Amino acid sequence: MNPQPIDTLLKQNSVFQGLPDEDLQVIAGCASNVRLDPGDFLFREGQPADAFYLVRYGRVSVEFFAPGRGPITIHTPAEGEVIGWSWLYPPYLWSHDARALTLTRAISFDARCLRGKCDADPRLGYELMKRFSSIVHERLERTRLQLLDLYGGDHRATSHA
Repeated sequence: MNPQPIDTLLKQNSVFQGLPDEDLQVIAGCASNVRLDPGDFLFREGQPADAFYLVRYGRVSVEFFAPGRGPITIHTPAEGEVIGWSWLYPPYLWSHDARALTLTRAISFDARCLRGKCDADPRLGYELMKRFSSIVHERLERTRLQLLDLYGGDHRATSHA
């Protein structure tokens, strides 16, 4: 069985759908396939955010460490989800951890490479920023709902951000 090229895999993913083939090839040029065993970290809080990931297979826990409590899971991305946006924002450091819970296969994107491509092609940079801003918004809303569940409150309350 021949593996599919990364640009073909990206075309099938909702985050990258609709991008021109030329853009997909540029993005794929900054990407590689990775395999993670259970317990392997994709990234650690405070370390340089030099990559982001597209989960192809497996389960990953996005978490932060709470003193006296240990790791607290804030998100368990589904297959096809992108993990990480700290690569977009200086100082390019992770604000949480992500680790594989099961055997995981993902596409790893080299953040420096992709930031360079976006700097060279502002149209591509703007398009990716719009797509990642949508991811950030969705995750923040999900976190808000988790906090409401945890601490109580009216789920109908709207955010003014």
